[in-house]
Order: sequence, then structure tokens, then C-alpha cells
Amino acid sequence: MIITTNLEFERWEETFKGPMFTAAIVDRIAHRAHVLDLNGSSFRVEDTKQWLK
Repeated sequence: MIITTNLEFERWEETFKGPMFTAAIVDRIAHRAHVLDLNGSSFRVEDTKQWLK
């Protein structure tokens, strides 16, 4: 399963409404998972900027 988001785990409560429910979801998703934290500029944003010129 692949889940992508631009929110850190700490901000998932904004979506899942409730600290206990959010903690349970994060716990089950992150257990034995490979979490990739990709930081950097967006290729799509840069491509759109070039296209709009």
C-alpha cells in the first residue's frame, strides 16, 4: 500500500478528528513501514511555471 500526503503525522488529526483515532491510524500504518520523507521543490510546480511563461 502506498499513501502519499503533504501533511506530517502530527497534522493528521486535522483530517481524522480526534487524537486517539489519529494515533491508532498512524500506529497501524507506520508499524513495519518504510516512511520516505521527501523534501524539496516540486517538479510539477516548476513545470507549470515554465509552461505559463
